Amino acid sequence: MREAFLPSNRQAGLARLYAASALACVLAYAVPMPALAQDVGDMAATVPSGSQMLLAADTLVYNNDNQTVTAVGGVQIDYGGNRLVAQRVEYNRNTKRMVASGNVEVINSDGTKINSDHIDITDDFADGFVNALRVETIDKAYFAAESAERMGGVLTTFHNGVYTACEPCEDKPDKAPTWRVKARKIIWNGEKKTVRFENANFEFFGFPLAYLPAFEIADPTVKRKSGFLIPSIVYKSDLGVGVKVPYYLALSPTYDLTVIGTGYTKQGFLGEAEWRQRFNNGQYSLKIAGIHQQDPDAFLDGSAFPPTSGHNINSGGVGDANKFRGMMGTQGQFAINPRWDFGWDVLLQTDKNFSNTYNIDKYSASVHQSSVYLTGLNGRNYFDLRAMHFEVQENTPNSYASARSGKQPWVLPSLDYAYIPDVSVAGGQLSLNVNSRVISRDALDQTFRVINPIVNPAVATERVRGIEGQSGRLTAEAEWKRSFITDDGLVLTPLLALQGDVDYVNASSASLNAVNQMATNLGQQADTRSSFARYMATAGLEMRWPVLFSSANSNHVFEPMAQVFMRPNEQYVGGLAVPNEDAQSMVFDATTLFERDKFSGYDRVEGGSRANVGLRYSGSYNNGWGTNAIFGQSYQIGGENSFAAPDLVNVGAHSGLDTTKSDYVGLFGFNSPNGFAASVSGRFDEQSFEVRRAELKAAYTGLPVSLTARYAFIQAQPLYGFTTDRHEVSLGASTQLAENWRVFGSGTYDLQQSLLVRDGVGFAYSDSCFTYLMSYSQSRDLNTREVSQSIGFNLSFRTLGDFGSSSSAFATQ
Repeated sequence: MREAFLPSNRQAGLARLYAASALACVLAYAVPMPALAQDVGDMAATVPSGSQMLLAADTLVYNNDNQTVTAVGGVQIDYGGNRLVAQRVEYNRNTKRMVASGNVEVINSDGTKINSDHIDITDDFADGFVNALRVETIDKAYFAAESAERMGGVLTTFHNGVYTACEPCEDKPDKAPTWRVKARKIIWNGEKKTVRFENANFEFFGFPLAYLPAFEIADPTVKRKSGFLIPSIVYKSDLGVGVKVPYYLALSPTYDLTVIGTGYTKQGFLGEAEWRQRFNNGQYSLKIAGIHQQDPDAFLDGSAFPPTSGHNINSGGVGDANKFRGMMGTQGQFAINPRWDFGWDVLLQTDKNFSNTYNIDKYSASVHQSSVYLTGLNGRNYFDLRAMHFEVQENTPNSYASARSGKQPWVLPSLDYAYIPDVSVAGGQLSLNVNSRVISRDALDQTFRVINPIVNPAVATERVRGIEGQSGRLTAEAEWKRSFITDDGLVLTPLLALQGDVDYVNASSASLNAVNQMATNLGQQADTRSSFARYMATAGLEMRWPVLFSSANSNHVFEPMAQVFMRPNEQYVGGLAVPNEDAQSMVFDATTLFERDKFSGYDRVEGGSRANVGLRYSGSYNNGWGTNAIFGQSYQIGGENSFAAPDLVNVGAHSGLDTTKSDYVGLFGFNSPNGFAASVSGRFDEQSFEVRRAELKAAYTGLPVSLTARYAFIQAQPLYGFTTDRHEVSLGASTQLAENWRVFGSGTYDLQQSLLVRDGVGFAYSDSCFTYLMSYSQSRDLNTREVSQSIGFNLSFRTLGDFGSSSSAFATQ
């Protein structure tokens, strides 16, 4: 341990006193400067009360004649978690200035580092001068300057300064960073918490890119600061080129306001404003936007609205032809307590396509779900109550046959409740489920239409996907099951289930006529009624016998599996009395083979007795490879086959389950330790083994190349409107050209129509402080073969902000 030279006890006491004053000056001055977020008075908060000061140096000398205290050689001062290291520190009582020199480094308690060759400040640190300053903040932002001075305890000026958020290269410390800002002056205002650059040059990879006479940014450590945000460029063919300028108002620590003005060359000025507020238990936001369009007719082209559609642009059916268009949206989520959440997401707009057309953030999706909800979660128990409405943002008038927005229902409300007792019941697990929904629809959703003038003439298939009017259903279901394992390893799981429904229907006359017409087309007798009740009881048994085979290099598990479910017939399906709102999708494959009820919702219930038989396999190898497979078939062994009984949407048609013996379903997949994985799945005709549905997926993830490939095939489904087979191939690739450069591309090709549906290519650069992305893509309409192109780019500078464009779309013939 080094010893300090102390002339006398009295002098030693004075030396410590002066050293303490000097240290306080150094730390009080140095700490706020790199943080760029504190004023002078904040320094006291960074040093805990009662902190001890520790001083170490090769030599400590007090000069009574000159009234100086000097620490020389490896000086290290620690105070309240802050540290000063220098070759020499001198404090002058007469001038009240402290000078630290020789590889000076100040390390703040939060990790901020300041390096300089020379620091000269007053003991109240209100004024000071620093030579050859280098600052590294805790969030890895870097300042450097030939000199710096501090005035009034608030304003710090860096002369011939440099700012960057790029870490210096360890191998080549003199190498220019990806980007930096060089300025004649960099002025930090500790009171306003801003950093101003004067006579600045923005350099990119060492080359001057732009001269900026003056600009100002928020302190890098300040998360919320009022001011202009980085502008961006947008483009769409019907809007023109737009410049978007946002302004942020940090009104308080808990709420703020962002206003955005966008000027479009074709449509004029779009104004947006978003209010956000946070509370201890949640947050909410409110957004409004509006525009007085200069050229509303730009949205109404012949391909979208043919004369035969009968659309009147003055009726406002699509809204795009209106002069004024606008929206109001709000989102919120609040935790009532650790178990219960309440929230909402609501969109209101003058027409159905405004938010999508003008790309309003958080509301621009092609299908937006407005909802108000209450959810609860406690262990395995779940409660969800919500009201919903779906806005389909499309540029088709409501009067046009393919319009979907006017056919969307109001769900007021839907309820899902699941309860599983913590204790076993009769040695097994009991689960209870309740589901209800009330639906109101203003327009009949009747016809599924496919128009393809190149391959086929117009094909229309009668399907009543949603009735005009109101309908409601309350469903309660209880299931009990228990597993037994025999001495030979056979797993037996008996199952009992009971489900009951109460339904009501208040359909319009147009809906009743559509149901009667569909029944006539299917050779059925319509049985429409205003209310009815259903039940379904199930007694089942599942048998699994997993068998393990082991070798020196691998383990394999083969598991023959069979299920038998005894049930009565499903009620009211042949008469087309039950609206089918939540069970319209039907995909039978290996993943649903062993489901007790293969319908996707509660409006349809699988009836009749059925057996599911198959084999499951999994394998693991010492070299890291893994394999898995499943293959099986389902059998209708008694009663009426629910998948062969028609409903209003023909949900069971072409499903592979509509015959006594179902189609075969299978899946096989593998994965490797080097990043390669693949799977193939399919459905095969139960007699000829003809492929009905197939999917092949493969992916490789590694350096420098990543690849994905997918092939999908679906056989013709005339009752759904698809009269021809569908084949599609999708490919994607990404390669790392260098440490920071990446090139990527993708494409989707329709083999049936010999059409490249989508394709795109792009490249990207990314490092610790800068990201650049540029992409180009094309898409083609399957019916009209019209081509849409989009170009997008984005530049992101850490701590400065983002600059770029949204996807620009323009149509070409």
